[in-house]
Formats: sequence, C-alpha cells, structure tokens
Amino acid sequence: MDGEAPSLTVTAEPVSPRVPAPAIAVSQSELRRVIWALAWPVIITFLFESLVGLVDTLMVGRLGAAAVASVGVGAQILSGVSVAMTAVGTGTLALVARHIGAAEPEEARGVLAQSLLAAALLSVAAITPVIIWAEPLVALFGVEPKVIELGSGFVRLVMLSIPASAVLFVVGSALRGAGDTRTPLVIGVVVNVLNVAGNYALIFGKFGLPAMGVRGSALATTIAFSAGGAMGLLLLARGTLALTLAPRQLWPHAGTIRRILAIGYPSAAEQLLMQIGFFFYLWFAARYGTSAVAAYFIGVRILALSFLPGFGFGAAAGALVGQNLGAGDPRRAERAGWEASWLSVYLMSACGLLIIVAARPIARLFVDDDEVVADTVSFIYMLGLAQPLMAIDFTIGGALRGAGDTRFPLITVLVAFYGCRLGCAYLAASVFHLSLVWVWAALIGDYVARAALKSWRFRSGYWKTIEV
Repeated sequence: MDGEAPSLTVTAEPVSPRVPAPAIAVSQSELRRVIWALAWPVIITFLFESLVGLVDTLMVGRLGAAAVASVGVGAQILSGVSVAMTAVGTGTLALVARHIGAAEPEEARGVLAQSLLAAALLSVAAITPVIIWAEPLVALFGVEPKVIELGSGFVRLVMLSIPASAVLFVVGSALRGAGDTRTPLVIGVVVNVLNVAGNYALIFGKFGLPAMGVRGSALATTIAFSAGGAMGLLLLARGTLALTLAPRQLWPHAGTIRRILAIGYPSAAEQLLMQIGFFFYLWFAARYGTSAVAAYFIGVRILALSFLPGFGFGAAAGALVGQNLGAGDPRRAERAGWEASWLSVYLMSACGLLIIVAARPIARLFVDDDEVVADTVSFIYMLGLAQPLMAIDFTIGGALRGAGDTRFPLITVLVAFYGCRLGCAYLAASVFHLSLVWVWAALIGDYVARAALKSWRFRSGYWKTIEV
C-alpha cells in the first residue's frame, strides 16, 4: 500500500533450496502470491486426506449402514483423543514462527524437539484409557448394538496410530511455522497412498490378506501413519529442511514445554469442547435413527473437500502473522490475516456451491439407501450455505493462533457452538420435535457467531500485544 516500506523477507536457517522463504511484499498482488505459495501445499495436503476419507467411507459403505456408522463414531473418538495434540501443535507453530521472524533458528529447533517429546508422552497417556474402555465410549453415542460391536474393534486398532500421527502433526506445524508447507505435503501424500492401498487390501481381503472389514480400515490407518511418522523424523535428522533435529535436543527442557503448552492448551480445550459438542450434536441426530447417523458422517466426508481452502489459508495466516510479529511488524501481520481471509471466502464459497449442486449424485456414491441419501443431501445443503462463514472462522482463527491469541477462540466455542448450535438443535429435536433438517440447520447460527466474534477480535488488534 501507499507509504509502506520495501518488502521484508523472513528466512529460516538453514533453508532448503526446494522451499523458498516467504516474503511479505508491498503490493496486494504480491502479498496474495506469498499467501497462496504458503496455502496451496496445505490445501493439497488436506485434499489428499479428505479424498482418503472419502475412499475409506466408500469402501466401508459397501459393508452397510452399520459399518459406516461404526467407523464414523470411531473417527469421532479418534478426533477427541487427538485434541491433546492440538495443544502441542498450536504452541509449536506460534513459537517457531516468532523465532523464525526474529532470526532465532536455534530457538526454533529447540521448540520443535521439545514439542515432539511432549506429543509422544501425551499421545501414550491419551490412548490408554480409550483402548481399555472402547465399548462404553462407543455406546455413549446412543447407537445400535451392532455399531457398538464394530465401532469398539475399530477404535482399539486405530488408537495405535495416535503416537505416529502426533509426531506428524508436530512436524507439520513446526515446518509450516518456518514457512515450509511443501515437505508436510510430500509426507502426507506418502501416508495417504499407503492408507488407501491398505484399506483396499485389508477391508476386502486382497493380495492374499484376510478380509477384516471395519478393523481392516483401522489397521491400514495405523500402518500408514507409522510409516509417515518415521519418514518425518528421518527428513528432519538429515538436516536439509528449514528445521533440523538432533538427538541432543530431545533432552527434556521444562521451560520450553511450558511455553508450548501455555500457548496451546486453550486450543486443546477448544477442540475438546468441540468434540464433546459434536457428541451431543450427533446424539440429537441419532434420535432420528441410524440413517441420520450415517448421513452425518457421509456428509462431513463430502463437505470436508470444501473446507480445504480454510485450512490452507488459516495455516498461511498463522505463519505470516507469527513471523511478522517476531520481526516487529504487526501492520503487515494484520494485512496478511485479512487478505488470507478474503481469499478463503472466495474459494470456499465456490466449493460449497459446487458440492451443493452435486449433492444427490455424490451421496448416491456412498450408499443406496434412499433414507440415508435424503438425510445426507439435506445436511450437505446446510453446510454448503455456511461455507463463507466457515472460511472466516478457519482463517481468522488461524491468524489469532499464529499470534498466540488462543484463549479467545475458546470463548467463541462456548458462545457459538454450545449456545447457538446445540441450543437450537435441542429445541428442534427435544422441544418442538421438528424434522432432522432443523437439527442440521442449527450449525448455520453456530458459524454466524464464530465468524462475527473472531472478526471483531482480530480487528481490535489485541493480539498484537500478546507475548509468547
């Protein structure tokens, strides 16, 4: 913009020649180019993950509605357990970005090492009780006995993937904070290819392997993430990326771990509250039968494709906001956050419209049951309408977390998710006994509140004063 200084380049040392360091430029077009350069690998990474989820659901869908529901419930529990990793990943990205922006590469590498240590310990502590009490956890969702049987077996096996996925999550967060979004993409491609191949072989019993059905899906996930975790650690140890890892850095350092968790624990609490909220939301849907449960999980898989720009631009906003605050330039940090948000709104709106138009034929790919298809289509419509609001929520939320402002997004969950979504769903399902469509519609109010609150917070500029 007029009157601004020449472009500022923030680099990490050493920087791989394959990963150009981001530059915050003067013009809007140059700023958009930098944001896009950071965002597109994240978008592609999550695209592969979403496609794997779709393929997995398609394969499991051939086993019936109970199988779809059991894997969906298992995935919900998996997401709940993974919230502990959010505390580490969020703190990692914010601190690495600050240190890179302040030209402190050694400190950034120390944060990475301590984050990996913390994630490994937390993951083991988190999965142990879930493996022990898998059946009662699945039963809490109010599903049928067949779903409990299949879901508990799925949960026990898929929990074994958590330690490796925790390593991948921290590696990806740290590299993105340093401006390297391409290496996580490469690792993600390997993981997802292995996951799809494993699903095909183990669900249906191909290549001489036993047909394990739902359990085969869980085992394939565990194998794929274990290979990806090992790959991430090996690449860091080679010393050719924006960040490196040496065994001596893995000695516990309580002060660094406290810094990481102090920033990240509100994000973990936020995600935990959301997972609990998803449980209640699904519980309201389950009152309408197994078809509604299956429709919910199929719809989420399909619409996950339209969420991708939000994830990508949220990661870009977080990295650029954190780096520019570390470099002492909050003005450019603010510009990056708003510009990333608008780009996200444009792309997510287009994706949402596209999937709404194709909702029914896409739903038919997953299941032949007319009732499940109808419930899935109505859910897709509501999520599609909320896409612009979700774009703001994801991207501005990423910018706030990149600045270390992780407490306010936690407040928005209480107001928006619990007050708006669950409150309206309760009224629709339990008070007025309305159709399932009204339960789905409750999420629109949720995202209206989230987008408004986070936009207000970012505009206030309070995040510029937070010390990490």
